[in-house]
Amino acid sequence: MKKIFKLRFILVLLALSFQFSCSDFLELIPPDGLVREEFWKTKEDVEAVLMAAYQSSAAMDGNLFVYGEARGDMVEADYSLGSGERNMMESNIYPDNGYCNWASFYKVINYCNDVIKNAPEVQKIDNTFTEFQLKGLMAEAYWLRGLNYFYLVRIFKDVPLVLTPSETDGADFYPTVTKGEDVLTSVLKDLNEYRQFATDGYKTLDEVKGRATKAAFDALLADISLWNFDYAKTIEYCNRLISNKEFVLMPGTRWFEIFYPGNSLESIFEFQFEDKYNQKNGTYGKTNRNSHQFDPSPRAEELFARKYAVELTRGEDVSITKLSEDDYLIWKYVGRAPDGKTERTGADQSSCNWIVYRLADIYLMKAEALSQLSRFPEALDVLNTIRERANMPQISVGSSPILFEDAIMEERALELAFEGKRWFDLLRMGRRNNYARKDKLVEIIIKNVPSTQKRILSAKLTNPLGWYMPIYKTEIERNKNLVQNPYYQF
Repeated sequence: MKKIFKLRFILVLLALSFQFSCSDFLELIPPDGLVREEFWKTKEDVEAVLMAAYQSSAAMDGNLFVYGEARGDMVEADYSLGSGERNMMESNIYPDNGYCNWASFYKVINYCNDVIKNAPEVQKIDNTFTEFQLKGLMAEAYWLRGLNYFYLVRIFKDVPLVLTPSETDGADFYPTVTKGEDVLTSVLKDLNEYRQFATDGYKTLDEVKGRATKAAFDALLADISLWNFDYAKTIEYCNRLISNKEFVLMPGTRWFEIFYPGNSLESIFEFQFEDKYNQKNGTYGKTNRNSHQFDPSPRAEELFARKYAVELTRGEDVSITKLSEDDYLIWKYVGRAPDGKTERTGADQSSCNWIVYRLADIYLMKAEALSQLSRFPEALDVLNTIRERANMPQISVGSSPILFEDAIMEERALELAFEGKRWFDLLRMGRRNNYARKDKLVEIIIKNVPSTQKRILSAKLTNPLGWYMPIYKTEIERNKNLVQNPYYQF
């Protein structure tokens, strides 16, 4: 798929490159009739745009790391970290922060909308374009669009729901926001309808792990259901994956293979990178020893460093590595081996895939859902399955959803550290049961900041609307139909 990405992405850029402007809210396609009429002719044209959607989504991996980790408790700022990320970590966020710009998400969404609209028309004129192929490509577009909307809802809460492509610059296109729960209702409807058409029979490993299969649908459905606190559905989707013999938890002795070389037996979906094809990830640049941007936090050191913890499978030299006394490095994206010393070199440096879903994540989603339904023995069995794989002792947890929530959050921090999950996990915990554990979220976050900032940060996080990002200043100025998150209305 990496080669496919390269060739087809070049093709779509040649056909469409002049049509996009990064400054636009949505990547609008100008009314150049010649290009549009001549481009949408064959199934290869449809797949080329779909590949561009994948490539554009993959290119956001560095931002996905920031959105999922910067405001959590597992990373801290080093001296070269940019002001945008640093302000996020301190909840000192204003609408002019570049991370408030949602344009990259809507660029992908517009690619997907273009595929969904134009693919059926292409089939009418391309006799080689079968119904099976059409439905398969449309299923991928619906999945990728759904994934991007799920990120948007978790980052911004309420966002414009745009389901048709923007094809002309002259269009009167000023959408209002849709409530986040309504956005996800629309996404769930599409995913459930099109899952049956997702293709599983890809020929290469890169495609099996890097395109939207039925398993990828199940993982996204489970994740959204858990976010919605629909625990029965979460368990249903998780069970589909756990019973799928194509996926197995990697043995503890091979745990690091999840990251190097990647595309492991545990992997469900990951964005593919290959430095030698100029498809470079963003996480290497944020976590390598010379970047001085993101470091493991004191909390991460407590979980992984040998002087504090007994984690062997996931600990020091695997998830993090020690550079010097009290100086640690995130290792998952820069290491070549679980020894804390052998780093990626040459074309391997920026080739680490961005893992969106893997089986351990699914197990822990299921454990969380079971525990919230007070099915405690089942939840404990699932939780201990992950601990056993990591060569950690079995634990006992009292018969309480809160005690299980704490244990599962701890295990997710250990298993999924630095994988863009932590902030969203904390948000889910904080939102549950009408914000019953809001104070727990605040307590976790303020442990990660200097004592001089604790009171200020605690006050900022008290209002749940402050857990979400504001709408970018330029968008508010350009589109008068948008209403700023009340928390940021100064």
